[in-house]
Amino acid sequence: MNRVTIPPSPQDGVDVVLPCLDEAEALPWVLARIPAGWRALVVDNGSTDGSAEIARGLGATVVHEPRRGFGAACHAGLTAATAEVVCFCDCDASLDPALLAPFVQEVRAGEADLVLGRRRPHGRGSWPAHARAGNLALARLLRRRTGLPLHDLGPLRAARREALLGLGLTDRRSGYPLEMVVRAADAGWRITEHDVPYLPRTGTSKVTGTWRGTWQAVRDMSRVLNEVPVREGIPR
Repeated sequence: MNRVTIPPSPQDGVDVVLPCLDEAEALPWVLARIPAGWRALVVDNGSTDGSAEIARGLGATVVHEPRRGFGAACHAGLTAATAEVVCFCDCDASLDPALLAPFVQEVRAGEADLVLGRRRPHGRGSWPAHARAGNLALARLLRRRTGLPLHDLGPLRAARREALLGLGLTDRRSGYPLEMVVRAADAGWRITEHDVPYLPRTGTSKVTGTWRGTWQAVRDMSRVLNEVPVREGIPR
């Protein structure tokens, strides 16, 4: 197993939040793709396959979040981050964290406040039909809710840490990524979206691997879309 050396993140660096639940097989590839000088924050959400130990052995910083839920893991990583810019990426090898480099450049250049990856499936089975259908339906509702020409609710994204904390995100389940976009849009953030390849994931999805998981996610996100718009003036 190749060892990856990822130094602690300086205040003006980049932290990558990687929510993790039993991703031992995918971790070596994901961590090897973290850009040099960035810090990987692997948020262990109750793994039983040794994911935390593997991540630590590969040089990542491990954050433990016992409360189950995708949003709980993401927010634990955000609150543990110290870098100026924070990125998010799934930890199942379906997305390449190296693709975040231009996202960060866009944020730092002041061209966008939140940069999102629009998933484009590569390879058979990379995006099950039921998961894609749920995403399309929610994206349509998101466009109606925000007026923004967005097409995906994917997890690959980058923004400034202080601004993200200022959004006051409360969802701790599947609605977290959508809540981030909705609240950012309500606050007048500049949000951009770029195509990224979406690969067949390693292992079985805990959310979109089944119809039940997919529609639970849809229900969580539908609740977020019905929120009253938050106040303006949230920092960018």
